[in-house]
Amino acid sequence: MSFNEPIDKNSQNIIDGRQISNDLTLDFDIVIIGSGSGGAMAAQVLSKRGYKVLVAEEGPLKLTSDFKMREAKAYPELYQESAGRLTKDKGIKILQGRNVGGGTTVNWTSSFKTPKRSLDWWKDRWKVEGCSESQMLPYFEEVEKRMGIRPWDIPPNENNETLAKGLTKLKLSHGVISRNVIDCQNLGYCGMGCPVGAKQSTLVSLLPEAIKNGATLGHHLRCEKLILEKGKVKGVYLRAMDTSCLRPSSRKILVKAKKVILAAGAIGSPAILLRSKVADPFHLVGKRTFVHPVCLSGAMMDSEVEAWQGAPQVIYSDHFLETRPHSGKMGFKLEVAPIHPVILSSVIDMHGDKHRYVMENYPYFQVIIALLRDGFHPESVGGEVYLKQDGSPGLDYKISPYVWNGIRDAWLASAEIQFAAGAKKVWPIHREADFYTSWSEAKASIMKLPLEVLNAKIVSAHVMGGCAMSEEEKLGVVDSLGKHHQLENLYIMDGSIFPTSVATNPMESILGFALKNAQALKI
Repeated sequence: MSFNEPIDKNSQNIIDGRQISNDLTLDFDIVIIGSGSGGAMAAQVLSKRGYKVLVAEEGPLKLTSDFKMREAKAYPELYQESAGRLTKDKGIKILQGRNVGGGTTVNWTSSFKTPKRSLDWWKDRWKVEGCSESQMLPYFEEVEKRMGIRPWDIPPNENNETLAKGLTKLKLSHGVISRNVIDCQNLGYCGMGCPVGAKQSTLVSLLPEAIKNGATLGHHLRCEKLILEKGKVKGVYLRAMDTSCLRPSSRKILVKAKKVILAAGAIGSPAILLRSKVADPFHLVGKRTFVHPVCLSGAMMDSEVEAWQGAPQVIYSDHFLETRPHSGKMGFKLEVAPIHPVILSSVIDMHGDKHRYVMENYPYFQVIIALLRDGFHPESVGGEVYLKQDGSPGLDYKISPYVWNGIRDAWLASAEIQFAAGAKKVWPIHREADFYTSWSEAKASIMKLPLEVLNAKIVSAHVMGGCAMSEEEKLGVVDSLGKHHQLENLYIMDGSIFPTSVATNPMESILGFALKNAQALKI
């Protein structure tokens, strides 16, 4: 199959860090670090206004024709740490994109506006201005138009249908997920890069538009730190990366710029501030970093599920968010996950007969995931980004008793839904759990499971916070438009500016806030 690739790798507007043979000094109006939702949106908006823009991306430039639907190829090439990034205590596995397009290249296309309850909480508790539901609606509508976001109108695969059946049987509310796709072939391999270019990632939408406007895209370029001078940011120091994007070369690039926008994600952007030793009078940088901790519940069904095929996420339920106030029990969103063999094996983390049983019955295996709403309760304070000895970032996220109780509640809810949908056996994915053959057996056993890291398998694909926005300097690193409180010429436009988790899949939220803030930026 041939493709009309929207980005020409050989364009004069493309800088390949691997091809740089000498140290360089470059001049731009604006340099943007990161090419995911926030960085690409900012690049498109600002390049359209005639500014000379550089987008610097640490990861590789992979195009539609490079995506082969193979896990062994996709994870090392497209994800941070080969899809094996872990929190400091190794208790949470974090899936984060590291490529041109960032998370938009590898996410499952689920698109939600920021919930009104989250926006209201940010306004009332965190003193964020201009973020009411009515104020944000025009930006979300524009994002949905640009990114092809619309409700999915093809029947769900059996993985999603199982969730819908169980929710309907228990009379729990649920809905259909909107997706950012055009002419989707319903393959189910979104997490490995869309092989037909249907997913409207920034790789095929915003970045080509920015390049057409005159923006320059650099890949294999890591931002080491900011250039600081008397309280002002004057540019950035970049390092060219090797082919693997794991090791920096000796080649250095100094980029002078009138404005710098960090959009390196909620681990990457705080890390750049930490490496740069920026002013942080209220000790906020990297703090209150949230991940939507995700617990999983597996089920063996009577008929084949084939959860690797079809649109990955189509059905969701916010019942356990809408019925739980922020001051009460931890709320969670229910969805399903696509199941491919490598990622399944790494998550279930078993050996022997139990592992063989799961893999032998792989076509019948169904999984419900619960995204926990962290950051809205005093006992859910998130984690902290820190620097390792080599200057690379890590995340220290200790799961609190409050969050653990939410995880147990989510296992219980998921198991009941799966049995209601006709599951033969249900297994809350925990090292000491077993496959249970009835809801009563599962309920009793889940209540006894030890709530411990490593025993409970917890994952995350959504990292937020760490550079929170607020009009009050004591509450936020940046103001409501992403402008840094202490440093002139510095902006942040990614998920790190959210004061809590979003309480839903965050891509559309990042795009909407980046659109709003980029339109407000002036040189």
